[in-house]
Amino acid sequence: MNDAVNRFYNSIEGAASQSQNGMVELFLYFLTAELGQETATPRQIADCFEACDLAAPANVSARLSEGLKVKPPKYIKTKGAYKLQRHTREALSKKLGAETVTAQTSATLRGLEHKLPAGADKEFLKEAIDCFEIGANRAAIIMTWMLAMDHLFAYILAHKLTEFNVAVSKDKGLKITSVSQRDDFTGIKETKFIELCRSAGIISNDVRKILDQKLGTRNSCAHPSGVTINKSKVIDAIEDLVDNVILKFPV
Repeated sequence: MNDAVNRFYNSIEGAASQSQNGMVELFLYFLTAELGQETATPRQIADCFEACDLAAPANVSARLSEGLKVKPPKYIKTKGAYKLQRHTREALSKKLGAETVTAQTSATLRGLEHKLPAGADKEFLKEAIDCFEIGANRAAIIMTWMLAMDHLFAYILAHKLTEFNVAVSKDKGLKITSVSQRDDFTGIKETKFIELCRSAGIISNDVRKILDQKLGTRNSCAHPSGVTINKSKVIDAIEDLVDNVILKFPV
């Protein structure tokens, strides 16, 4: 969440001049409208302050309670957690300029696209970002994941085939004993592929953690479910996979 909340904070015009009460309201908006939570707890709001290197108010609960007493109330309280009244949420959305923020984040992602050399990878990422810009968040994440996997296949075939095949040969649970072409990778489950890349020394443990996390996100997107995929999650997935996988391992 740290990267996402910092991106949100940086998108707020005049963020440094906001009062603590104002930031409580804005972080509640972030957690519910941006991340898609039904409600947020005072602790989660305090965590947002800390993630942005801001001093959290001494008593977030008391500040939220104050918002329940004004007329009309700013918040709704449910089982110890809070959400914004509709009028407050709509006012904040207008204040933040949701369309402007989307345009800014789109420009950031387009910047990643321009870092890639001309070719199939660049065109594929362009289409993934196109999906993001029209609100097809699941498609954007799935396409970027496919791109990252295909890029790693190409990198291994070009630079690390011996190391990868040594790891494959040691794994008794695999039906194959080696790979020699791109299609051979399809016989390896993605979780196992990531594990083999790590054991072969092709990726670091930090990159393994990123891939494991983003695989979980991809899985949430690949099947019908009640999980909400917000734009913050898409940006996080695309930035991580492009910066830490595609650009980190040039073919």
